Amino acid sequence: MSKNVSWNVEGDWKVNGDWGTTDSTGRRFPVAQWQARLDALRIAHRVPGATLAVLVDGELYELASGVLHRGTGVEATTDSVFLSGSIAKVYTATLIMQLVDEGKLDLDAPIVDVLAEFATPDVAATSRITARQLLSHTGGVTNDFNYDAGRGDDCLARYVAAARNVALDCAPGTAVSYGGLGYMVLGRVVEVLTGKTWDEAVAERIAVPLGLDHLMTLPEQALRFRVAMSHLGEDGPYPDPAPAWDLMPRAVGPAGRVITTAGDMVRFARMHLDGGVTADGTRVLRAASAALMQRRVVDVPDKWTVSADGWGLGWTLYDWNGVGGYGHDGAAIGQYAYLRVVPSEGVAIALMTNGGGARQLYADLFRELLGELAGIRMPEAFGPAPPPIVADLTPFLGTYRREGVVITVSRDDDGNAHLRYEFVDDMKDMSPPLDMGLTPVTDTVWAASGAGPSFSEDYMPVVFATLNGIEYVYIGMRAAPKQIGAGGVSAD
Repeated sequence: MSKNVSWNVEGDWKVNGDWGTTDSTGRRFPVAQWQARLDALRIAHRVPGATLAVLVDGELYELASGVLHRGTGVEATTDSVFLSGSIAKVYTATLIMQLVDEGKLDLDAPIVDVLAEFATPDVAATSRITARQLLSHTGGVTNDFNYDAGRGDDCLARYVAAARNVALDCAPGTAVSYGGLGYMVLGRVVEVLTGKTWDEAVAERIAVPLGLDHLMTLPEQALRFRVAMSHLGEDGPYPDPAPAWDLMPRAVGPAGRVITTAGDMVRFARMHLDGGVTADGTRVLRAASAALMQRRVVDVPDKWTVSADGWGLGWTLYDWNGVGGYGHDGAAIGQYAYLRVVPSEGVAIALMTNGGGARQLYADLFRELLGELAGIRMPEAFGPAPPPIVADLTPFLGTYRREGVVITVSRDDDGNAHLRYEFVDDMKDMSPPLDMGLTPVTDTVWAASGAGPSFSEDYMPVVFATLNGIEYVYIGMRAAPKQIGAGGVSAD
């Protein structure tokens, strides 16, 4: 049952036509309190509009605040749809696990067994990459290959073919490196094994059985609804509407474009929470497969960018002082979404926003919500060590490169630690270079200042690691290998 919040002229709240919010268990969810808190935090962090959905004690509550578009002033409502960014990966992972349930896919068989057109520049590595690795970001494939394969139904096939020459971040199975390309490959696997486009598969295999009538994957489908506009701008003032609603090519759908409401996102999460069964008893996923998606495959060196402690099959995994959970973050060029699930408490929370200090809004709001509803204490904001420490940057000086990105670690004229993050190749028009100062947190973890609110709360984590004899820097969960001489390094 969903409870949408409305208000009377005195400012009292109303849920499903009844005043009050006590559910059948007697546990009270103070809607007015959280509506006021959402409003206050949204304003404080200059977020134009936001929607929030909370599942607690079997009841779903949906709240909205602000506007969908600062240019038109259209207000945000609980049935407004937003871009969910990378949370789309969990929907693709669910489709993949359905195919495993049907006996059509072996998680540990090489992807090339199913997808002959899949390749990387490393022939030996290509033959080892599996669906399990791509689901858990351990396949070595990169994130920032920004190829526009057009709007046709063949866009994913064309994308996978174009990616044959894209270098790996690292050797398959040796490390975690967040990779959107792998999810485009998985989306193509869905198409080959179902005979449907990825968009059709999401609709027929997820949206319809779950009754998610505000879940879609194409911009033209979203025009039927109240749609949140992306907003862009510097930290501080309210951001302005973006020049276009969605700047992403169609082919990135499996990794970055599910359009939905916060409420429908929580309904999707609830199916996973309930072992693959919908509210009306329809089985969408085997219970064993739902559980497998939530099981840790790999630890992550960067535990701060998306608050991750590990990765499962699609899900980001969290450990809040012994309380386990799962979820995912999403960014879609001006829109930011956050999903958290606490299985032990039956709690699921989704926040969707359309710009501004969304990360700060998430951090403040979820610290309070998870604390009150699930007794969870979220980690404090990432930043330099208190008191400050002294660490040697010398071992990490140099240039690191992965597809689409060059990272330079240096000292400036005054001897201060400095990092430049620059988009290149097909990504060169994504953003101007970021120049940031570095302050040590530990010997191998540094805090970068000046990244902006879309990247972190205050500081961006920069993590140095040596894996399989190769030096890497992790930024945004992506592993970039250090370049050695003119020839660079091998990923194998």
